[in-house]
This record gives sequence, C-alpha cells and structure tokens, in this order.
Amino acid sequence: MEESLAEMGRRPARWPESTELMTLPTESALPLAMADTVDPIWLASYPADVPATIDADRYPSLHAMLLESCRLHAARPAFESLTAHMTYAEWDRDSRALAAFLREEVGCRPGDRVAIMLPNMLAYPVAFLGTLRAGLIAVNVNPLYTPRELEEQLADSGATVIVIMENFAHKLEAVIAETAIRHVVVARLGDFVPTLKRWAFNFANSYIERAVPAWSFDAFTMMQDACNRAPGEHYLDAQTRATDVALLQYTGGTTGVPKGAMLTHRNLIANTLQCLTWTGADKESAEQRVLTPLPLYHIYSLTANLLSFAKVGGLNVLVIDPRNLDRLVRIMRGARPTVMSGVNTLYNALLHRDDFAALDFSALSIALGGGAAIQGEVAQRWRAVTGIDVTEGYGLTEASPVVCINTVRQPPKLGSVGLPVPSTEVSIRDDHGAAVPIGGHGEVWVRGPQVMAGYWQRPAETAAVLTADGWLKTGDIGMLDGEGYLKLLDRKKDMVIVSGFKVFPNEVEDIAVQHPGVLEAAVIGIPDEHTGQAVKLFVVKADPALTETALREFLRERLVNYKRPHVIEFRASLPKSNIGKILRKELH
Repeated sequence: MEESLAEMGRRPARWPESTELMTLPTESALPLAMADTVDPIWLASYPADVPATIDADRYPSLHAMLLESCRLHAARPAFESLTAHMTYAEWDRDSRALAAFLREEVGCRPGDRVAIMLPNMLAYPVAFLGTLRAGLIAVNVNPLYTPRELEEQLADSGATVIVIMENFAHKLEAVIAETAIRHVVVARLGDFVPTLKRWAFNFANSYIERAVPAWSFDAFTMMQDACNRAPGEHYLDAQTRATDVALLQYTGGTTGVPKGAMLTHRNLIANTLQCLTWTGADKESAEQRVLTPLPLYHIYSLTANLLSFAKVGGLNVLVIDPRNLDRLVRIMRGARPTVMSGVNTLYNALLHRDDFAALDFSALSIALGGGAAIQGEVAQRWRAVTGIDVTEGYGLTEASPVVCINTVRQPPKLGSVGLPVPSTEVSIRDDHGAAVPIGGHGEVWVRGPQVMAGYWQRPAETAAVLTADGWLKTGDIGMLDGEGYLKLLDRKKDMVIVSGFKVFPNEVEDIAVQHPGVLEAAVIGIPDEHTGQAVKLFVVKADPALTETALREFLRERLVNYKRPHVIEFRASLPKSNIGKILRKELH
C-alpha cells in the first residue's frame, strides 16, 4: 500500500480487509515540498556521548532485532517470573514453535491480528515474539477489561486469534460469539516453568483477579501444548518489511475514542534504539536487570522494558501484580535491579513503606518515570531514599511512545520532561499550525521515525492528527525553553490520567447514561494524591430513586477499575452552552 499520509484521509470509511500486511511509507517517501524544518536547539544540550540520530533502518523487522539478541545471548536469562527463568535460547525456541503453530495449525495468514490478553508472565514475551515471527499483527489487550470493553476491541481490530490467561477466559466466553475470534490459545501461569517450580505459580494465582473459571470454546489449544509442538520441516519465519504494521496499540489518542495506533516494525525498532542510545543502557548490557512492574500490554512498559533490554541481552524481571507491594518489595530485594520503570503512583506508594526504604539501592542506576507527571514531592523523596533521581520523560502511544527524556547522567531539569530523543523533532504550534517563538505556548507537534502510521481503519481520525509531511499533533500544550527542554503545561483535550492510564470522559459518560435511572452525565478529572488524577462523575437523575450504590454496581460491570468514578455527585442540572452542549469546564 504505497500512498502518502495525506491520501489516507481520502480512504473509504473502513480499510479493506487484506491478507497482505499493512505498509505505510517511510519519512523519505513523504512529499519533500511540504516538509518544514525546525531548529534543533536541543542538540546543544545533549550529553557528549549521545548522537543526534539513530539508524531506524538497521533491522529489516522487529523480530529480526530480537532474534539477533537470542543468538548473541542464548545462555543468558531473558525473563524472570516468580523465581523461574527463561533464557534467550528458550525464548527463541518457544516463540518459533508458537509462530509455526499459528501458521501451520491455525492457518493464520500475513496481516492477521492476534490479540494478546496476558499480564506480566512468561507467556507474554513468547506470544509477542511468536506473533511477529509468524508475520502477524499483535493486538495488546488489558486483561482487566470488562466483557464489553473486550468485545469492542476485538471487533475493531478484527482479531481472529487470542492468547489469553485462563483466569480471564470467562470474559471472552461471554462475548466470543460477537467477534471474529476462531481460535483461542489458553495460557497458564505455570507455562514455560520447570515442573518442580510450578507450585510457586499455582500459589501466585491468589494474586490474580479471581479463581480459575470454568470455560469452553469450540477451538482452543493450551499454550504449552502449542509450544511443545515441533515446527514443520519447511517452516521459516516471515520475511516482514520494516514498514509493515507490527502492533495495534489501543488508545484514545487526541479525540477520546479508543482506537488502534498502527505501530510499524520500524516505529518500534526506532524507539527502542532511541531509548537505548539516550540512557546508555546498551553499554553495560551483561549486567542490566530491569524491574518490569508496569503491564507489558501498555506501550510504555513494552518499549522501555521488554524491547529495550531484550535488545541488549538484559534481564526483564516480570512483576505480575504491582499492586501487591509486599511481593514487589521482596522481588526488588532479590533481583537488585539496575533499572526500573514506573509511574508516579507506584513510586509514591513505595516511598510510604519502611521495608522499601531499607533496601540496598547500590545497584540501581536509572529509575524511569512516565505515563503521567512525576510530582515534585515524590521526586525529591525518591532521591532522598534511593540516592538517584527519577528520570522523567514524555511520550504517547502514537509515538511508540517515547518523545523526550531528561538526561540520566546529570540532575534532571525540574519542571521539564526532557529533551527530544535522537532523530526526533519537536515543534510548538499555534491554533493555525504556525510555529511559535521559543518560550511561547502552543500545541506540541512531533516528527520522527517512531511516529505511528495512523489509526487502524480510521482515516478521518488519522488525517486529523498526522500532517502530510509527518508531523503528529499530540493534543498537549507545552513550551520549549532556550536549551531545548520541553515543559508540558496543560492538555488540549479533557482526558483524565489515572496512574498513567488515559480515561476518556465520553466513554464513561456513554456508559453511565445507559443506566435507566440516569438522564445526563458529565465526567472530569480531579486531583488525587495516590493516582495523580481520579474520575469524577456528575449525574442528573431520570429516576429519583437511583442510588449511588446502584450506579456504582452498574459501572463496575462495564468499566475497568481505573475508569470507574472515584466521586459521584448528583445534581439537578448541568451547565450547558447555548446549543445544549454540556460545559465540563464549569464543573469542579
């Protein structure tokens, strides 16, 4: 599919189904006459050993990059989960077996979508790499989604196969008839674990959402069985192009409607190299142990942890449930990570624990902060306890996700989210798309090899955020200072950020008004000391007998926990404009 990004806006309402992988042009294919340049003032602030650019075309595909690591570091442990390890050689073997199973037994064809609905367990990296090796497109799915949310994402992506942890299979069973899923691969916590250690994994089931439910599907395979199957004699990994789509990562983007950002192999390769070049983690790969408490189905953890440290032969210490702080602290004590990633909520929670403060932090060199702003008080207390700074950055799903990171070898610039990473341009624009002077406020625009190809089957939404010459309109309001550091000031849209996860008022409002007792609803974000922001729901009753308890139960069945209102306020009316639009800005 060789067409410009401008032409994407003239497509039909839905993308045509195809057995070919979705391919978009590289930056060099964009119309040069339309390109505009910015002065990269940030380069003067770069550390001496960080180059201005990276080679985004170094690898032909994302799986080629990962498989190089599997060959170079075969004997090293790649992943640890509940004391069990998977080496790079085992990751190579098991992911190849799964890829062959998907192609030879399930009949998947290039470009088919495979949903991956797994927490941080050994099955996740096997499913992700196996999907890519088969020439398929991965679709990350939050295991905590309600059946409604799961059905919507499966329907939108058109996934025909899903890899799901057995503890969550009851959700799929409730909606599978309404989706295109034709084969289910069921993963267990003890998959890829030596028999003698499986007791630990069975014990850990108490930390998952619920006990293993009864389920039944017409076509299913246990993941361990699929990976125990020998590939066919003529099996070869897919010869994927770098511009093919590797991942559909769902996000509300800048419009508030959940949609799949099409991240290509090249996008993810580029962002991985950008992160490694910036942090310098590639220079000491043999000793890198990265703590991975954030879910790998979130793009921040996928890129900053799995991809970046797998690229250099490091060890990802997978945390299946970071909400269990007792276990998390015990894992940190045993793993002694050199790098960790987190969000403000997690760092703040750890700082309130005496057992965390008693840990030995001598091995820890980098603590990455993203997903939401790191509060100043949290940053100061973190340095006081651990002896290192939280390195804050900025990104969004549509940029794979990293755009800017603060320097890691010197104190961060307070109040900023850092400098643009190599091969990345940042420009501040006014409402007409014109660049504003340094120090001026405006919308943050981003351009670089990590910027998505577009939104899956949504050409109008794609055209609204991607310009013909490759700029991504982020919807965030910010400013660049004279040294090239980016400071975020506000959000252009009304999205609410709860522990790093985006919550979109339209979705919550739409669900709330489905209750027969609700006449009108409006959602805003309010400050919360634990999660950064929390959801507040305003309701005008249609039924005077409606209670808060009844409404909360209704929402609990339809929304994942972070989207549920923290506060519900009943009002006689809601403020409206002269055309009847509810004015959220007048609510507080």
